[in-house]
Amino acid sequence: MSSESLNAAELDPLRAPTERVLLILKMRGPQTATSIGEALNVTGEAARQRLVRLAEAGLVSAKSIPTGVGRPSQFWELTPSGYARFPDTHADLTVRVLDIVREKLGPRALEIIVDTREAETKRAYAAAMEGLAGLRARVERLAALRSREGYMASWRQDDDGSFVLMEDHCPICAAATACQTLCRAELNVFRAILGKDAIVERSEHLLAGARRCVYTIRQASES
Repeated sequence: MSSESLNAAELDPLRAPTERVLLILKMRGPQTATSIGEALNVTGEAARQRLVRLAEAGLVSAKSIPTGVGRPSQFWELTPSGYARFPDTHADLTVRVLDIVREKLGPRALEIIVDTREAETKRAYAAAMEGLAGLRARVERLAALRSREGYMASWRQDDDGSFVLMEDHCPICAAATACQTLCRAELNVFRAILGKDAIVERSEHLLAGARRCVYTIRQASES
């Protein structure tokens, strides 16, 4: 079972059509008009018309990608302005506070803040994991926890038995850019709460230029 697909709340018909299309591109990456239409339960042409309007507003762009014999397929993706529709929470204020701490109190004070946040997160996640048996259940719970915090997290289990945790949004991206030890701390949290029998590696990193952060998780005995 996987929670990677969009759920009913995310495609709630009460959402504005623009928001629904942008959300699909945010969570799934580049898509054809046909695939977007299928997700929205409209025709591919109707989806294309919405995409054209979004392109005119500078929120999406199209590129042609060869997919085999015949004409290349047109894939749509978010522009920087489109990504900006999913802002960090209080980004400017957070970055400024981090800068002040670094400038006035020194790097060690910033390390204490990150270490404290890491310890508090570990305790909260560990409490949420109580009673769960097995890596699969813990990965599923972790994805749910991260989604509630705004990370648009989903997961899947691959044929080799490993798990993949995907985060399509980072609500602290600006803070993490200003203080990259926050990313290291989050990886430490995952490793701690998933257990000693789990190997957790970050395979895609937003701050390294990827579209999202992705983590590969497998049983230690499989390495």
